[in-house]
Amino acid sequence: MKGEYKAGLADGLAIGIGYFSVSFTFGILAVKGGLSALTAGLISLTNLTSAGQFAGLTVILAHGSLVELALTQLVINLRYALMSLSLSQRLGPEFTTRRRMTIAFANTDEIFAVAMGRKAPLTPAYMYGLATLPILGWTLGTVSGAVASGLLNAAVRSALGVALYSMFVAIVVPPMRQLKSVRIVVAAAVIV
Repeated sequence: MKGEYKAGLADGLAIGIGYFSVSFTFGILAVKGGLSALTAGLISLTNLTSAGQFAGLTVILAHGSLVELALTQLVINLRYALMSLSLSQRLGPEFTTRRRMTIAFANTDEIFAVAMGRKAPLTPAYMYGLATLPILGWTLGTVSGAVASGLLNAAVRSALGVALYSMFVAIVVPPMRQLKSVRIVVAAAVIV
């Protein structure tokens, strides 16, 4: 079990580092919009979705209603429900309902891609390890960006926003080269 957790940590390290840089930008924007560093950090700790958080922040700062915020989150994050359904097909009987819910909370695009690309069976310890550093990276990056919001110039803040897309491409391209099914899914996603 300990080895599986360590394997998950190793596979999640690059995601955690990438999330740190992207969420750094979220922290900067949240503080510049009037939220405290603590509030920004709590948002990131409890809502692990980059696009959803950036869109939600826009709605919050525009003084949108809770209905607008909920609908925005539903539309943007619906893909996570579909990814969780797909991922659940790879989970064995040792994944209780509570474990499945925990994994679903941490199921981001990058975590999903790494988990689905793993040849070995998925275990709870592996999945917890895979999620640990991305959650820490996302939360600590947000808090760090919020605290450092007044120290960076606009060019550096803008450059940090590209990191998430670069990381996702780096995770998807290797399996895409090997598997025709992944190439088909990527092509369909590009067309849509």
